[in-house]
Amino acid sequence: MMGRLSVQEALFYQLRLEDFIPPDHLLRRIDQVLCFDDIRPQLAALYSQVGRPSIDPELMIRMLLVGYLYGIRSETRLCEEVHLNLAYRWFCRLGLEGRVPDRSSFSKNRHGRFAQGDVLRSVFEMVVRRCMDVGLVGGAGALVDGSTVEADANRDKRAAPGDLQAAWRMADEVTRPVRAYLEQLDAEASEGRDGPAHPPPKVISQTDPQAAWSTKDGPGRFSYETNYLVDDQNAIIVDVEATPARLSQEIVAAKAMLERSRDRVGFAPTSLAADKSYGTAPFLAWLLEKNVTPFVPVLDRKAQTDGKLTRDAFAYDRARDCFVCPEGHDLTLRSITPETGVKRYRPTASACRHCPRKSDCTDGSTRSLVRLVDEDARQSVRDLASTAAYAVARARRKKVEMLFAHMKRYLKLRRLRLRGLAGATEEFLLAATAQNLKRLVKLTSV
Repeated sequence: MMGRLSVQEALFYQLRLEDFIPPDHLLRRIDQVLCFDDIRPQLAALYSQVGRPSIDPELMIRMLLVGYLYGIRSETRLCEEVHLNLAYRWFCRLGLEGRVPDRSSFSKNRHGRFAQGDVLRSVFEMVVRRCMDVGLVGGAGALVDGSTVEADANRDKRAAPGDLQAAWRMADEVTRPVRAYLEQLDAEASEGRDGPAHPPPKVISQTDPQAAWSTKDGPGRFSYETNYLVDDQNAIIVDVEATPARLSQEIVAAKAMLERSRDRVGFAPTSLAADKSYGTAPFLAWLLEKNVTPFVPVLDRKAQTDGKLTRDAFAYDRARDCFVCPEGHDLTLRSITPETGVKRYRPTASACRHCPRKSDCTDGSTRSLVRLVDEDARQSVRDLASTAAYAVARARRKKVEMLFAHMKRYLKLRRLRLRGLAGATEEFLLAATAQNLKRLVKLTSV
């Protein structure tokens, strides 16, 4: 006899949510490595000692991790999925009857209690330490790179910074991203800087002014950049830094990550591999000063191509700090630009005027050469390019590129949901935490 599905509900059920989660489920394996005991004291100071109990902050963090682990970008949808999915409920410690927080709770805590502490970074570093405890972080070699992510800002709503700043400062009320931008400007002004090292942006966004206009990887759009510091052994992300999508910010972020990871998780690599955008003389010199071997292509000026004598034809005399031309004339140091670290060398006018090879050397009155203050560091790094260690480090750079590809394809972090640098930092930290958790449970037996 053909059976018929009955919709009559039983009066009583005897079941355990634990029995519905397979032993090898991703969330079960991740749950075994998460421990919030060290984070709760940090959070306790953000809550009042009187009144009704609040939503457990651990619940909110667990829900956010579920969203990033499974590419659920909408917090409204996240609340719906946690309500319906038994595995999500089990991971969030909700049981069968636990109430799922409203989506507005995330925003209230993000701009309230969580904004006053470094909670999400603490969670990220907790996972990093766990990876280090089980031997997944070698600690000798590091990789660094950045990837742009589109900001939540309309590309057509942009204007000159001066016009918008004047209007915003006169307004009675501004949005939270705009307020953060103005506070950043005031903080930079109070530091007494002589001026920016790079020209100010031509346009800024009206909705997210901290984002930078970027034409990298496609049409122009407002973007942020997630910067990763990665251990080269098992591609564990050791640190994350969010910056506006400007090339000049990559080196700033790299320095910040190297110093912070050393102080907070004890990660002190002896070598660093990066692409050519990191091959500036000051950064290479800084790495060598920190006893970090740079496996980085040196960013060189373009060679002369107009048929004149190249720089290689001039011998540098280190003892006298001058160049000697093929005819034996000295090009002495004439000026140093402190902002750029450029040293300029020229011979005397009479030496060039009567030189028989002047037409082969320059069309000007004298030939000039430049040398950087940190040129010795550049040369040291150039010498590394022929070593076997350099080739190995360069080959391992693909690991960090694969992490960015995973972030955008599987975590679906192609466009940010949150605005402002603080919002970008939150999203990048959660994404990196999710990636590390996946690597941890994949490479260990937990």
